[in-house]
Amino acid sequence: MPRDSERAARVPAPLESGGFNGQVELPYGLKSADIRSAMNDFLSFLGFINAALSRKKIRRLESLLMPANFSSIVGEFMGAMIPKYCKGIVKNAYHNGHPDLVPVGCYDNNSCLHGEEGIEIKASRHLSGWQGHNAEDGWLMVFVFENNGPRDIPGIAPPIPFRFLKVVGAKIAKEDWSFSGRSEKSRRTITASVTRTGFEKMDANWIYRARKSPQGE
Repeated sequence: MPRDSERAARVPAPLESGGFNGQVELPYGLKSADIRSAMNDFLSFLGFINAALSRKKIRRLESLLMPANFSSIVGEFMGAMIPKYCKGIVKNAYHNGHPDLVPVGCYDNNSCLHGEEGIEIKASRHLSGWQGHNAEDGWLMVFVFENNGPRDIPGIAPPIPFRFLKVVGAKIAKEDWSFSGRSEKSRRTITASVTRTGFEKMDANWIYRARKSPQGE
């Protein structure tokens, strides 16, 4: 593995200045600039962590964690940072409550197990087919990214820096989800996936788009 390539991959790719949609429609007073600031916070965080790991000769964070765990970190970080910039929403105070972000004052103590108002946040390496555990009406925002993972073999898979590819969001309906089945022997948690109609609603209301990935994703 070329050392220069690995060293460069420790630094996340910056956001593209012209990548944000000035016509996007967002709820609860949220602005694309708020999302941009939260995304930049994550890039700074990941770059700081990877620099510290490098000094200890440890692989990059995204290469240490299983994909689902790393995606969860990205999503949780965005859910925690967006309210820092948008004062109209706050992180849902209910443990594992839905949705992740709720309008300030909408629920007692900004806490609800399951509410109709708010924004659910997800992060994914996949450009479509995003999954959740419940099929329901509500606002969904997805942060799509690319990065090396633990299955990428050093010396064979080229080192690539973490990069946000796109952010999309819209209010979708129960009909925009489909449940994935499982065999009787499977222990996999039953999940629902966003269908083509849901994808089209979200993609039409895109928030951020980077240029096409050199990896072709």
